[in-house]
Amino acid sequence: MKCYFLCALGTVATLTCNAGDWPAYRGPNGNGIAVEKANLNWPANGPKVLWKVPVKNGFSSFTIVDGKAFTQMNRDIEGASREVCVALDATTGKELWAAPVGVGVYDGGGDSGAPENKGGDGPRSTPTVSEGKVYVFNQLLVLHCLDAQTGKELWTKDLIKEHAGHNISWKNAASPVVDNKLLFIAGGGPGESLLALNKETGTVIWKGQNETITHATPVVADILGVRQVIFFAKSGLVSVAEKDGALLWRFPFRFSTSTAASPVVEGDIVYCSAAYGIGGGACKIAKEGDHFAATELYKVADNKLANHWSTPVVKDGYLYGIYSHKQYGTAPLKCVELATGQIKWSQPGFGQGNVILVGNQILALTDDGQLVTVRATPTAYEETARAKVLHGKCWTTPALSNGKLYVRSTQEAACLDLATN
Repeated sequence: MKCYFLCALGTVATLTCNAGDWPAYRGPNGNGIAVEKANLNWPANGPKVLWKVPVKNGFSSFTIVDGKAFTQMNRDIEGASREVCVALDATTGKELWAAPVGVGVYDGGGDSGAPENKGGDGPRSTPTVSEGKVYVFNQLLVLHCLDAQTGKELWTKDLIKEHAGHNISWKNAASPVVDNKLLFIAGGGPGESLLALNKETGTVIWKGQNETITHATPVVADILGVRQVIFFAKSGLVSVAEKDGALLWRFPFRFSTSTAASPVVEGDIVYCSAAYGIGGGACKIAKEGDHFAATELYKVADNKLANHWSTPVVKDGYLYGIYSHKQYGTAPLKCVELATGQIKWSQPGFGQGNVILVGNQILALTDDGQLVTVRATPTAYEETARAKVLHGKCWTTPALSNGKLYVRSTQEAACLDLATN
């Protein structure tokens, strides 16, 4: 059964998948919004744990397709640390296959600095799954296409070797994005920094622009009737036409050290944010004839609107997400009016975790492994449930598929029962 999900932003995601699958980073539409219902009224001791397995290091989230759960982690192979893509049975947690996809040694960032930041390092990217293939974009800008059933490598594309690519500090963290028959990545050199590939063969369909990448994953959206891919580059937001890569609009945005949260789109408004003293901002997109323009709505240049790597979700004109810079264990969950940047409420104690939207509730995984549900309302912070579900450092985004929630840390992964019946 194929499905073409209609997301809350008014865009249509055409990543072909089965109903209930979570095939990409931040879900079927890449916006952190679940397209199925879930039981968020669990008992005091938390939701039922269907399985829990040890994993070794990594900030890669889960993608779930056709009964398999995919993620990336570190593993020692023949005496060397390697980055691997692993497929687990989504029902039992049993490992089905593991495919090496790169070197598993990282240049700081994930396990450096203050003691509260310790707890492991590892891959930052999340696999994308489409029509029997798994796409893995490793830290060295090498894209691997694997067979979803066996893990066999079908083809690779090395952006540094084949497209004069240039990596960045802490290496690549972006996930590949699939839409229809195209796959979008960034990291090539001058004149080919943004690329669209044929997802079946890896053949380049279009390439262009002179941009320096960041750690942010791009998003695909329909804005004013035009399907476009929005990259968050060092220069700011860069939107190109999906069909041919033609530049549509830009929104200059300051860069410092690292930009890691993805753009957020609702209607004709696009929000973006970064830590390291940058803050958040938004622009309104207009179109006259074939010409697009982005007009600044606001820029708040401090950490009050800084999303370090946790991308907010949007509902009814309000952003809900974790805003902070290096506030491990203490970072607040906030509600922010999208059009103005006004903070409606702020609740500390979430740390550098991540959120998704399930119906009318925010589902947050704190950086110390607590699962928290909060009503998505700008009126006030209303927590409805909380449970400790993981040990280890949790910088990953939860994934909801067929009534099951998949979560992981740098130590373990778990599947929780959130079925509604």
